[in-house]
Amino acid sequence: MEKVKYSRIVIKVGTSTLTYPGGGLNLSRIEKLVRVACDLKNSGREVVIVTSGAVGVGVDKLGLPSKPTALPDKQAAAAVGQCTLMHIYDKIFAEYGHKVAQLLLTRDVMDAPDTRENVRNTFRRLFEYGVVPIVNENDTISVKELEHVTSFGDNDTLSAAVSVACEADLLIILSDIEGLYDANPRENPEAKLISRVREITPEMRAAAGGAGSAGGTGGMHTKLIAADIAMAAGIDMVITSGEDPSVAANIANGEDIGTYFAK
Repeated sequence: MEKVKYSRIVIKVGTSTLTYPGGGLNLSRIEKLVRVACDLKNSGREVVIVTSGAVGVGVDKLGLPSKPTALPDKQAAAAVGQCTLMHIYDKIFAEYGHKVAQLLLTRDVMDAPDTRENVRNTFRRLFEYGVVPIVNENDTISVKELEHVTSFGDNDTLSAAVSVACEADLLIILSDIEGLYDANPRENPEAKLISRVREITPEMRAAAGGAGSAGGTGGMHTKLIAADIAMAAGIDMVITSGEDPSVAANIANGEDIGTYFAK
């Protein structure tokens, strides 16, 4: 990576990083994520966290045998899980002396000029107050139908839209994979990590495929969509593994980790 002084950083963390396969919260990873976010704040930078995991946590808390397929059940699980997620974030951030705020967004809010400007203004004022915004899609009301699309469908795309709205200069996507490869590393042991991308080629999109992790909705395909949005707005983006969320600090300080997208 280039040695850039990033001042406003969005960290997107996926379900596979935040939770165990059964849906229970991985508290040690969440604490590492919060600790690195607080350290970045202490160094004078502004941080936004885009978090997944509400449905998975809600499924676990409700004692459901598996992730539901019916939309009302998914939305109910999201409502329950979001409370738990925010309680944990609020508690751990407070232990390190920082305040958080919850923003639940939908695609139509970010697409409409008036409401998008309201979101921008909210981010600006939260930064002035020294607050860390915690963002998720409003899964309890968002839908994805032909004539009424309010859903982003994945938090990779949401994180890119948030990065644009809050005028970030770096987006870090913590995933269940080290970065973008020239082939699917789960199928091809010879696949090589691509360390830097200045232009997303058709070959990269073909290699990305479309499958996500078992607990989430995003895959490498959605991360490339996020990269398209970020790069078009002049925002650098990095994809790397979320197994150790503390790498976000190394990335913010210019270390070469994962795949770096920049014009």
